[in-house]
Amino acid sequence: MVPALSAAVITGLVLAGGRGQRMGGADKGLQLLHGQPLAAHVLARLAPQVGALAISANRHQDVYAALGAPWHAAVLADTLPDFPGPLAGLLAGLQAAKTPWLLTAPCDSPWLPADLAARLAAAVLAHDADIATVVTTNATGNNAGETSLHPVFALVRTSLADDLAAFLGAGERKVRAWYARHKTIEVNFADERAFYNINSLQELADLDRA
Repeated sequence: MVPALSAAVITGLVLAGGRGQRMGGADKGLQLLHGQPLAAHVLARLAPQVGALAISANRHQDVYAALGAPWHAAVLADTLPDFPGPLAGLLAGLQAAKTPWLLTAPCDSPWLPADLAARLAAAVLAHDADIATVVTTNATGNNAGETSLHPVFALVRTSLADDLAAFLGAGERKVRAWYARHKTIEVNFADERAFYNINSLQELADLDRA
């Protein structure tokens, strides 16, 4: 039997700390889809998969605290100024988590899979990896057969916090460059839609009417 990580050793982190530039500066995680904020959809999807939840947010923290209250989710602000990107949110999560693993997901992907944690956990155990992240294979269009990386969906050892702090302290910001410093495994998921991220208010309005 393949060993498994239990949900109890994983903290889920919803990444909602960005500027929302492609949404005209709106706080993306608080935009409504079918009457619920996007971040609430992601929290509900992650909750059954993890032992604890947290939200990375740099604005409207009281609103996020209310959203996370049913799951006792902590709200974590970046420790670095000027919205330096998802790695800053990841660092706050790694430093705050009381579990050996942290599972991250962006606030604008409301259909993330119910087996995200299980499949990434199986991969890190099978390969003795430090990080597992998601790839999908494009099924249609000009890029059919090519893979797409979704790096902000990841399972990361929380023991990497100090290394990430040093990486950011050196002025680095690229997620994939930091992953390359560690043993990282890519896990292929068949359902591209599960990782679809909503990038504009028009996309959100179209989906809300669907």
